[in-house]
Amino acid sequence: MAEHLGVDSVLRIHFTTADLVRTRVAAAADPFWEMVFSRRRLFEQDAPLVLRPWAERMQADAAVLRPGIGALGALSPAGPYFPDFLTPSEGVDGFDAGMEALLSTPRKRLDAEIARMAVHSQVPAWVRRVADGEPEMLASLEKALRSYHDTAIKPLETQVQSRVDADRARRGRDLLDGGTDQLLAGFGPMIRWHAPVLQMPYPVDRDLYLEGRGLRLVPSFFCRWQPVALADPRLPPTLVYPIDHESHWEITGDKSLADLLGNTRATVLHSIDGGATTTELARRVATSLASVSRHTTVLREAGLIETHRRGAAVLHTLTPLGESLLSNARRARPRPSLLTA
Repeated sequence: MAEHLGVDSVLRIHFTTADLVRTRVAAAADPFWEMVFSRRRLFEQDAPLVLRPWAERMQADAAVLRPGIGALGALSPAGPYFPDFLTPSEGVDGFDAGMEALLSTPRKRLDAEIARMAVHSQVPAWVRRVADGEPEMLASLEKALRSYHDTAIKPLETQVQSRVDADRARRGRDLLDGGTDQLLAGFGPMIRWHAPVLQMPYPVDRDLYLEGRGLRLVPSFFCRWQPVALADPRLPPTLVYPIDHESHWEITGDKSLADLLGNTRATVLHSIDGGATTTELARRVATSLASVSRHTTVLREAGLIETHRRGAAVLHTLTPLGESLLSNARRARPRPSLLTA
């Protein structure tokens, strides 16, 4: 499917009781969806501030990225549809597993999905050769996508995972506090949960009936504006949604909070928003476990966080005072302007 702005149509996802039980949030971003969305971010004039350093690095690697950009552009054009085979569900197990699934797509399905794309978008001749399952073209596609992934996506894995961890912690808190109802309601305001239907703006009017299969919610670092679903209702139901970057800024411009706590300690406090273990904090802040332990001790003694042991892990959460401090800091800080990527 495709991202799209300014639409009046709606996607309605219909749940049964069995679907509510089987709904889950993926533990990591999917590299194939990230490739599709990231290519689009490269050409936006209003790219989010958080993506500016990445976009600048990609400009320096333009020659290396060009084949992948071309392949992704041809196979995921702007519009109401792009082929589902480009974002295989096996991508949840990593790039290699997803690529193996992509290359193993039956020729009949390749042909059908590319023919459907051709109804809405111009299809280059080489893409039609992919639809024919030509080994040479599939090998070229693999090479282009692998190079793009290794250059544009892989170097960001730690940063992306830290954002996913923070988002999952927030979703997990919703689930623990109010069950699946609160989990789904927590994706608002764009996504609206009116049990038993989840609905959101979409390029086309569409109803997706889960029929007991549940829904896999996949957080995305590069997705913007609205969630995107697989087009074929027979495939495992998947909804890719954008992570809220503004809720998880690193402390680079929050001078008042950094002056109060120290820059690293302020970053640790922000990173605890939604809950985090000591190991997760070390990854998010890019520091050692010993350093995190020292900072969390100070924050706990100041009454800003609470610490609880969960099995072998130590979980840190904000106290009402800590939440209030972060909330006040965010309100006091001007919203970042959108910069050209």
